[in-house]
Formats: sequence, C-alpha cells, structure tokens
Amino acid sequence: MPVTPVPVSVPGSFRAAVLDWWGQARHGRDVLPWRATRDPWAVLVSETMLVQTQAGRVAGRYPEVLARFPTPAALASAPVGELLAAWVGLGYNRRALWLRDAARQLVERHGGRVPDDLSALQALAGVGPYTARAVLAFAFERPVGVVDTNVGRVLARAVAGAALSPGRAQATADALVPSGQARSWNLALMDLGALRCRPRRPACEGCPLGAGGCAWRRSGGDDPAHGSAGTSRPQASFAGSDRQGRGRLVRAVLAGPVGAAALAEAAGWPDEPERAARVAAALVAEGLLAGDGAGGVHLP
Repeated sequence: MPVTPVPVSVPGSFRAAVLDWWGQARHGRDVLPWRATRDPWAVLVSETMLVQTQAGRVAGRYPEVLARFPTPAALASAPVGELLAAWVGLGYNRRALWLRDAARQLVERHGGRVPDDLSALQALAGVGPYTARAVLAFAFERPVGVVDTNVGRVLARAVAGAALSPGRAQATADALVPSGQARSWNLALMDLGALRCRPRRPACEGCPLGAGGCAWRRSGGDDPAHGSAGTSRPQASFAGSDRQGRGRLVRAVLAGPVGAAALAEAAGWPDEPERAARVAAALVAEGLLAGDGAGGVHLP
C-alpha cells in the first residue's frame, strides 16, 4: 500500500528557497571529486566508499580507486589484494568485496553496464535502497529522493516537524523532487543538512527557509530528528574495537603473511591472542583473508 508523503504547504516556495541558497553554497561542496561525474559506475563507487566513512577521507582516495578500477570489468577481474590495498584507510573492508561482487554481477547480468532500474540496482551485492536511489538520481536524473542522514534530518525538522518512519521519509523525499532536477535537488538537500541543519547546533539563523518555512521552528519542542528515519545513530567507539583490529590485520597481511603467533601483535592486542584469532577467523570466513591451515593468514 502506498505511503502518504508529508504535505508541504507551498512546495514551490520551499524548493525555490533551497535551490536559491544552494546556488551559492554549492561552490564550497563541488570540490568533492565525485560531484564532477554523472557516470553511473563512478557514482556507485563513490556511494559505496562513503558508507559510514567521512567525506574528507573518501575525497583523498576516490580518484585513485576509480583510476585503478575505472569500469565494472576492471574491478571484477581484480585480485583481492589489489582491491584491499586500494581500500586501506577507508574502513569496513567488506564493502570492498561487496563492490567487487557487484562489479561481477554487472559484467555477468548487464554487459558491464550499470542499470537504470531500481530493482536491478538493489539486486546487486551490497546495494541497498539509498545507494540504488543515489545512482538513479545522480547519474540518470531519475525523479527519486535520496535519503541520507542529512536529508533525513531536514525532512524531520523542516518538513514534518516530527520523527518519520522510513516509508514516510522516502515518500516525502520522492514527492519533493522537482521535475528534471533530481540531481541538483538531492544535492541541495544534502548540503542544507550538512552545512545548516546540522545534527548539533543547527544554524537556524540565516537558514534559507526562515522561521516560517521550518515546521520545527514554527511548532517548537524537542528536536524531531532524534530517532527519525534516515538520521544517524551514535556509533560505538572505534578505538579498541574489533573494527580497529580487523583493519590492522588487513594492513599487516598486505605486507606479507602473518603467522598464528604474530596475529595478536598485528591486531594491536598483544595480550589478547584469542581475540585476535577470532577476528582473523572472521576475516577468513568473509573471504577478505585466507588461512594457512596453522592459524595464520595471508591474502586470498
């Protein structure tokens, strides 16, 4: 059953205010390297890299990754070691394998091209509703809303004045897209959330929507973005986490095989050999590393 979007009292004025503001604000954001492309593969690569990784970190690595794997076919045939070496420092190495699996599916099912169909995109490894819609909007100009954490915050605060379910957030985002301007509109909403409608200390003074154009400022009360669909949740500390140890192990193996006795030191847990062995076994099970039969690991 279709979900009803949140009504906007004067949608044309709302869109005009956001786009007029973005006409100036975008220049500081257009330096992000993926903003310069409409190539669907390049968009898919950038969106995969950006999942739970700061834009600044991705910006420094994106040109290199794309140069090494400029097409799905180039990545589909790449050894795991080459891919992981390109991914060092980006975190969540499983995303790199998902991207390679998606590249193989694109070669096998779509002749090496990225499809412009939502269902076909979501059938690719590691591609969820957000990434699929980002490819459709940014590469193909399809009229879909792209609900990242910044957009989710703007929708809850400015449009609804209340927390939104995932379905209603998506329906509202879709309904707001101006005809023929999917790319610009989604980028504008993202930048409004990143630069003005921030998670903490939102810059309400000088907001292009003004007090009358924001449902939260009209009604007052607690921040409606808390717990709303699309908004980010606090992450557990990275320092000392299994995620940190996983990254250290992968970087160590890129320099050469790591024997069982050296796992704990390589993971940064010299006094926790059992923990290091458990994390190494998980990396082997996921296909990121291979076991040597004696408890050690090396590249697949």
